[in-house]
Amino acid sequence: MPKLPKKYQFIDLSDYGRFVAYWIASNLKNTNIKPIHVTSWFIVSGVLAIICMLYRYDIAAACFLILKSILDAADGELARIKNTPSYVGRYYDSIADIILNFLFLLAFWYIADASLIYTFLAFIGIQLQGTLYNYYYVILRNNVNGDTTSRVFEDSTPKAMKGEKQSTVNLFYKIYNTLYITFDKTIYWLDKEAINSQPFPRWFMTLLSTFGLGFQLLIMAVMLVLNLEIYTIPFFIAYSALIFLFIAIRRFVLN
Repeated sequence: MPKLPKKYQFIDLSDYGRFVAYWIASNLKNTNIKPIHVTSWFIVSGVLAIICMLYRYDIAAACFLILKSILDAADGELARIKNTPSYVGRYYDSIADIILNFLFLLAFWYIADASLIYTFLAFIGIQLQGTLYNYYYVILRNNVNGDTTSRVFEDSTPKAMKGEKQSTVNLFYKIYNTLYITFDKTIYWLDKEAINSQPFPRWFMTLLSTFGLGFQLLIMAVMLVLNLEIYTIPFFIAYSALIFLFIAIRRFVLN
C-alpha cells in the first residue's frame, strides 16, 4: 500500500530499496514477526556498519548501511501489509534513526580524523535536511488523503492505536519529542505557511528526496567505497545550504 495516491506519487531517490523492502515484508506477512522487530533489525545493521567502519572494512560497512536503509523501509511496509499502524513503531523508528545518524558521523569523525565541531554541524545539517523532507512529505500526504500515521505537527501525545498501550505511546513520544523538537521547530519557523500550500509537484518532491535518510546513507556508503571518507562531513555541511533553496522554491515559485 503506497503512502500517496497514484496521482501524486513521485520518484523518491531516497527510497531505492522499496522493492526489496516490500519483498521482505511480503515474506513476513504470515509470520509472528512484527514491524517493530524489523526496526530492531535495522538498528543491528546500523551498529554492524559502525563496527565495520571503525575496523576499516569499508565495503562491508557500505553494505550494512544500505541494508539498514532497506530494513528501515521494510518495517513500514510490514505495518501496512498487516494493517497494524503504530505510534510506538513510528517513534521507535525515528528515535533509532537520529541516534544512529549521530553515531555514523562520529565513526566518520574517527576514521577521517575530522573536527568534532564540524561533525556536530554535519549532524545538525543532516537532521535539518531530513526534517524538511519529512515536513513537506507529511504535508503532501495529509493534503491528498495519503498515509497519515505521521502527523504534520508532533506537538501533543497522540491517542494510542489498536494493539498498543497509551503509557508506551506516551513514553516513546516524550523521547521522540526531546530528540526532534529543535529540528522540527526550526524548519517550521523557516516555512510556517507550507501547511497551506497546494500539493507539491512531483519534480519538486523528487529533488527534495535527496534530503531523505536513504539517500544520505547511500552517500555515506559511496564515500566509504571510494575511500572519500574525509569528504563526508564537509559534504553534508555544504549540502545543507540547499535547505534554503528548497524553501525559497516552495515559497516563491510554487505559490
